[in-house]
Amino acid sequence: MAKPLMAKATAVWLVDNTTISFKQIADFVGMHELEIQGIADGDVAAGVKGFDPIANNQLTQEEISSAENNPLHKLKLKFNPAAAGEEKRRGPRYTPLSKRQDRPNSILWLVKFHPELSDGQIAKLVGTTKPTIQSIRERTHWNISNMQPIDPVALGLCKQSELDAVVQKAAAKKAAEGGVMSDDERRKLVSTEQSLEMDAAPKIPTAIEGLETFSLSDSEDKTEEKEEIIDADSFFNLPKSGDEDEEDDSDDPRF
Repeated sequence: MAKPLMAKATAVWLVDNTTISFKQIADFVGMHELEIQGIADGDVAAGVKGFDPIANNQLTQEEISSAENNPLHKLKLKFNPAAAGEEKRRGPRYTPLSKRQDRPNSILWLVKFHPELSDGQIAKLVGTTKPTIQSIRERTHWNISNMQPIDPVALGLCKQSELDAVVQKAAAKKAAEGGVMSDDERRKLVSTEQSLEMDAAPKIPTAIEGLETFSLSDSEDKTEEKEEIIDADSFFNLPKSGDEDEEDDSDDPRF
């Protein structure tokens, strides 16, 4: 369902000038019912000037009257011929100026971790051109030495749901073509929701890493050796006792 222009300002006007229920206004402007109640209480949209939907050709007075008389009536946006086809406009995604410098890094991330995506899919996802993507694929971009792969979702260039949808589409296309995917490629084609539901793979602690093939047979033999009675004197080179020294001195003819 199409939403009105300046939805919050329209909601402010409807709250102030009509008796339409909060639920009806929320459904019409695409907001939550509690937000509309907050507008009525003055907690939400403080200072926002109301936007008259009748004067701006979005609603008719008859539609508002019908909604006021019937709480179950759903407001319908007035058809505007000038706005026809606006939602189907095609072209690259708009990227704010503050984030355009990060766009090559996101392209490098997509090329590196999702090589199955086509240039057209990447262009629509982050709002770039095919020559730029091709230069990054071939590593001929003028700033390739200073670029770092960064997730476009982390940069705010696209949503995680949009990235998952494109990746799943690429996976379905590759499966239809009968291509054989490696384990690494299959992991890349898993969406975020599926990866979060997977069981965590058991990991070997770094303290004992490399000892997974350790056998207990040697340790058992060593345990048996430790159980043997060992003479403590064999570990030390103890001098002879003093009595023996006195006996040796008594045999000396000088005494």
